Amino acid sequence: MTMERLNRREMLGLSAAGAVAAYTPFVQGCASNRKGRKMSDSRPAYQRYSNSDFYKPDGSFDETKARQAYYEMMEYFNYPIVDRLKSEEFWAIDFGLGRFWDVGMGGIFWVNDKKGNYFGHEIFLLPGQRIPEHAHVETEVADPKMEAWQPRNGKIYVYGQGEPTPGVEEDIPKEDRPYWVAKTRKKLLPGEVATLDEAGSKHWMMAGKKGAIVTEYATYHDDDGLRFSNPNVVF
Repeated sequence: MTMERLNRREMLGLSAAGAVAAYTPFVQGCASNRKGRKMSDSRPAYQRYSNSDFYKPDGSFDETKARQAYYEMMEYFNYPIVDRLKSEEFWAIDFGLGRFWDVGMGGIFWVNDKKGNYFGHEIFLLPGQRIPEHAHVETEVADPKMEAWQPRNGKIYVYGQGEPTPGVEEDIPKEDRPYWVAKTRKKLLPGEVATLDEAGSKHWMMAGKKGAIVTEYATYHDDDGLRFSNPNVVF
């Protein structure tokens, strides 16, 4: 197959496999709100971080330390750290907000095929970490992106547009409350799958208290179609 050169968050894999036998749409669920910035000593070592641990003395984001925290989480979950995960194809980002412990992610694009219109992505989230609310709109080369998510380890809460789940405001960082509108919450455990309610609609995700590793199944991903609700996001 023909490989296209994409940016660092769109690196193509050589192959990918996976099928979703069933899915559940966004529905109301129950989630607990994570309080505080530093995890207790009763939790695994990889969780003993505060936000400042991921920033250099000059205030810039330290991607190396962030990647190391994800490796520690992978080891905790006995998730295989294959060679591609040790390369620059595996990335970590704080979205330019300076709040990595609350809003950030790690990821690798296993495959992103424009011609075949399919995409395979692994998402890595530290305990309570959130991917900021966003949408994937139509571009010159891609339709609005459709997505589904399957936790491999840990649990997640996914949020879509619709009737707000009672208490959902407590899940949203105070800095993002003026912007985020996706407030229908669904809890997902390993082996469960949820799909975006509609291609191009706004959504976000939060990990449970042990963090999470999540497989994303989707149509072709084009960075130009990303639209974050918080205008301060840098991607």
